[in-house]
Amino acid sequence: MNIHWRHQHPAVMTTYEIVDQLHDRHAVGVTADRVAATVAGWLAELDVQSPLTDELGRATQRGDWPTTHTICDQLSIDLMIAA
Repeated sequence: MNIHWRHQHPAVMTTYEIVDQLHDRHAVGVTADRVAATVAGWLAELDVQSPLTDELGRATQRGDWPTTHTICDQLSIDLMIAA
C-alpha cells in the first residue's frame, strides 16, 4: 500500500500597497480583506462615503485587475501587489 502525504502549506496572504493620491501620496500595506476598510477610512477623513470602496475590495479579492484599476482611478488611489 502506497501512502502519499500531502504537504499543506499555510495560506499565503498577499499584501497590497495602497497609495492615497489625495493625502500627499500616503501609502499603506494591507491584505485584500482590509482594502475596502482602509480606503473607506481615508474617504471618511474627507467626509466622503462611496459604495465603490466595497466593490474595490471585492474586485481585489477576486483578482479582477481591470475593475480594480478602474475603481482606483475613480477614487484617486493606486493599488498594487506589494513587492
